[in-house]
Amino acid sequence: MASSLGFGMAKTVQNTIFPPIPQAYKWIASFKGKRPLLNMSQGVPGVPPPVSVQTALGNASSSSPSFGYTQVVGDDSLRTALAEEMKFAYQPELSGTATVVVEKENIALTSGCNLAFVAVMLCVATKDDEVILPVPWYFNHQMTLTLHGIKPIPLQTLPEDGFVPSVEACEKLITPKTKAIALVTPNNPTGATYPPDLLASFLELAAKHNIALVLDETYRDFIPSGAPHTLFSSPTWSCNLIHLFSFSKSYCLPGHRLGAIVASPEFINGPLTKVLDTYQICAPRPIQLALGSMLPPLRGFIREQTQGIQVRHKIFRECLPGTWKIGSQGGYYAFVRHPFKGKKALEVCEKMVQDIGLVVLPEEFFCEESPNGGSESRWVRFSVANVDDEKVRDACKRLEECETLWGWERD
Repeated sequence: MASSLGFGMAKTVQNTIFPPIPQAYKWIASFKGKRPLLNMSQGVPGVPPPVSVQTALGNASSSSPSFGYTQVVGDDSLRTALAEEMKFAYQPELSGTATVVVEKENIALTSGCNLAFVAVMLCVATKDDEVILPVPWYFNHQMTLTLHGIKPIPLQTLPEDGFVPSVEACEKLITPKTKAIALVTPNNPTGATYPPDLLASFLELAAKHNIALVLDETYRDFIPSGAPHTLFSSPTWSCNLIHLFSFSKSYCLPGHRLGAIVASPEFINGPLTKVLDTYQICAPRPIQLALGSMLPPLRGFIREQTQGIQVRHKIFRECLPGTWKIGSQGGYYAFVRHPFKGKKALEVCEKMVQDIGLVVLPEEFFCEESPNGGSESRWVRFSVANVDDEKVRDACKRLEECETLWGWERD
């Protein structure tokens, strides 16, 4: 397409996909139906944070310290509080004298978890290096790599494995150019939750090949029971593990852009500080000040959100038409195979917006090719986080309706 700009664009930008969420917004803008639109496309909390957080944030925003910079790696109070919350979150599975080995010195706060991933990638990889990503992948991770000339290496996951990646398959992809393996669990887009022993095997693999294991646990608080893993109990975990976290989902404040990187102090205070000082100077100050003393009292709120999401997942499983097959489910998402033969997910999703007023995202947004290696990409991501129980039921009724409405051949 011809451009009216009087200057050129970087090839890495030209080679990067356009963000998928705006595409869904275009579908929404073109919706002409009379009934309410049901938007299950974006992984966003369905409720605001508690009033206590809103009040604390208002007070912090008008306080003198909020108008100034803080440390590149963030306020000590919130870093200390997050370290204690990690001990609370990861301790339940440990036995005997084992403890979670995380302190504030292991933590840097960032302007959202996406920036956390950007900063880590800039530290560990450079142009023409490789980073292994399970497919389907979180599109912003893939976009980060291509924007910086880093090659994303697809690690195919399969429906028959519940979209859980294979350590053996991953090892076959490692080359001298490989700098990291990046995992998301519970996964976006599939919802698959990776077992603790699998994560331990991936960390062993990273150590064996002297590369980083970057573990994005944005959705860790929505695992219904037990700790996500026991990796932080090893005194040597920080040799190869870099953990990412988002406050957006757990504390329902995505607009305030706050994430975290948990890693070796050597990594935090060395290369990472260089990148963060350049890209953000510091994360937003008011939300750091507001949350610094509030995390333990918010555990009950997080638990309530987790229980509500689990209820909606159960309703979705029970009400989903039998021809639609769930491949995996967890965190905010369900990854579902549509029943229409010869129809790609992209076509189905766009038509669902127009005909039944339901917005979901197709598999094509999360991979360059079908993870099944075939011509049909039939998987669809549903988010159950930002809708209530009745809307989940309504969405399933609309799916059944479209089967009759379209008259397409089904499985």
